Amino acid sequence: MDQARLVARRLPQAPGVYRFRDDGGRILYIGRAVNLRRRVLSYWTHLGDRPGLARMVNRIARVEGVQCDSEHEAAWLERNLLEHTKPRWNRTEGGAEVVGYIRFDPDGPRFTHELELTRKHFGPYLGGLRVRQAISALQRVIPLQYTTEATGSVREFAKLFGVGPDDRETLTRTAYAVLDREPDAVAAVRDELTRRRDLAAGALRFEFAGKLQDELAAFEWIVAEQKVSLLTADDVDVFGWADGVMVSFGLRDGRVRTWTQHAMTERTARERVAATPAGWQLFAQRNAELAARLLA
Repeated sequence: MDQARLVARRLPQAPGVYRFRDDGGRILYIGRAVNLRRRVLSYWTHLGDRPGLARMVNRIARVEGVQCDSEHEAAWLERNLLEHTKPRWNRTEGGAEVVGYIRFDPDGPRFTHELELTRKHFGPYLGGLRVRQAISALQRVIPLQYTTEATGSVREFAKLFGVGPDDRETLTRTAYAVLDREPDAVAAVRDELTRRRDLAAGALRFEFAGKLQDELAAFEWIVAEQKVSLLTADDVDVFGWADGVMVSFGLRDGRVRTWTQHAMTERTARERVAATPAGWQLFAQRNAELAARLLA
């Protein structure tokens, strides 16, 4: 246990997924964290509302970790791994968050939260509330819902926002660019939400500023890099190698379902690493280096 605690200090202070094994190599627990090092070390300092985990902590012989590119990616990776295998000390088979999508409704026109795949859609995303808050943020900055031929209050709001039917195509392209995570489009929405939040706070409208902050956080959640659950049917194996340790991730139907690591010579690993898709090479190499560091 003391050795495992020392090893945990080598984890990065970054989002990711961690895994505990006993001295027989059996997986005890899989979890996710905003800060891997802080979260894993907390098992030896305080367990909060889960004191029953103390028995598990006494059995931890090895700590493993995957550094992810965002909190959303870590949440998806944990969910996928737990759907594939449920260790004894995990409560559920996968996360509790609702899986959702954002769909463009051209009749609106607007973006809506959906639980199933439909026409033009983006995702998948975890967390129904986050998805709805992100849609609210998008519609606040990109007022597509007012680019109609409607009359009455909708028309008055359209005048207020300075938009009309002629703006529909441009605003739709802008929204698509944001949801496709194009950096300039994402930055523009982020900056506008931040500006509005700060104006509200400066005007002492703290409740509204808090609402905008929640929407901004939800927006960041859906546009963050996330490649472990995709809207594809891809099956591919991803490999990374460092200092005698091979780390592999197995994607099935677009989701990372497995994560393994074991000793391997560089000569044996070379061909597999070379076959890893370019978009996965940095992720795989970084986590092979992390695995080697934790095993050193």
